[in-house]
Amino acid sequence: MRIIGIDFGEKRIGVAAADDRLRVAVPVEIAHVDGDPVEAVVGIALEQRADELVVGMPLSLTGAEGPQAQRVRRAVEEIARRVAIPVRTYDERLTTAQARRGPVAPGRGRGGQRGGHRDAAAAAIMLQAYLDSQRPHG
Repeated sequence: MRIIGIDFGEKRIGVAAADDRLRVAVPVEIAHVDGDPVEAVVGIALEQRADELVVGMPLSLTGAEGPQAQRVRRAVEEIARRVAIPVRTYDERLTTAQARRGPVAPGRGRGGQRGGHRDAAAAAIMLQAYLDSQRPHG
C-alpha cells in the first residue's frame, strides 16, 4: 500500500511517500501549482498511485483551526470527493521549522528552489509522524 503525504499550499505542494511495509517516509517532489491546488493534489494522487493520502493540517500552536487550516479542510473535503481512496489529515505543527533545521533530501520532481525542498521535507516529517502514530504501542 502506497501512502502519500501532502504539504498543501496554494503555490507549492510538498509530496512525500511511504509504503505500509517499510513505514519510512521520504520526500518525493515539489509540485508547483498552476491553477487549482485541489486538482494538483488529485493529479499527484493518480501519478503516485496512492492508496491513501495524508494531508498536513496547519493547526495553530494551541491546536485551533485558523483561516489556513479551514482552507485546507475545505480542500481536503473536495479532494476526498474526487478520489476513491482514503484522505486523512494530520497535525503538521512545526514540520516546516523542523524541515528548515534538518538536512533536506532534494527528491525528484518539479521543484528546485530552496523553499520548495522544505515543502517536501515537511511533507515527509508529517507523514512519518502519522505513520508512527499508527503503530501499535507496547
